[in-house]
Amino acid sequence: MDLVLLCVFLPLVTVAQGQYGDYYYGPYNYGDNDEWVNVYRQGFNFQCPHGQVIVAVRSVFNKKEGSDRLWNYACMPAAQSLGEPTECWWEEINRAGTEWYQTCSNNGLVAGFQSQYFPSVLDREWQFYCCRYSRRCPYSCW
Repeated sequence: MDLVLLCVFLPLVTVAQGQYGDYYYGPYNYGDNDEWVNVYRQGFNFQCPHGQVIVAVRSVFNKKEGSDRLWNYACMPAAQSLGEPTECWWEEINRAGTEWYQTCSNNGLVAGFQSQYFPSVLDREWQFYCCRYSRRCPYSCW
C-alpha cells in the first residue's frame, strides 16, 4: 500500500509545483516539525486557507501503529494568473483496502484532504477537496 500512496501523491506534488511556473517558494512551511494533522488510526480533515492549494505532502509510516501514517501538508497561494477560486467541492471517496488513482475533476486543484482509518483493512479511505479557479484553462488548450 505504501507504493500506491507514493504513486498517488508524487504526481500530485509534481503537478502542484508545476502550477507555479518560474516561481520558487521552497523550503515548504509545514508549521512546527512535530505538528501533524492526524494521530495514528484516527480520521482527519485538512483544508488550505481560501485561495491556497496543496504544494507538498509529508508523512511518516509506523507499522506498530496499525501500518498507518502521520500526515502533514504545505499550502501556498495559487498563482495570481489563475484568478480567484470560483467553486470548491469534495470529490468521491476512495474506499479503504482498494487501489486508486485520484485527480480533481473539472480542472480543479487540490486544496485539502479528508481521511478515515479502518483497522479491519489497516488502510485509509481518502477524499480530495478541490477548487476551480476563474482563469484556469482546460487541459486541452495551450
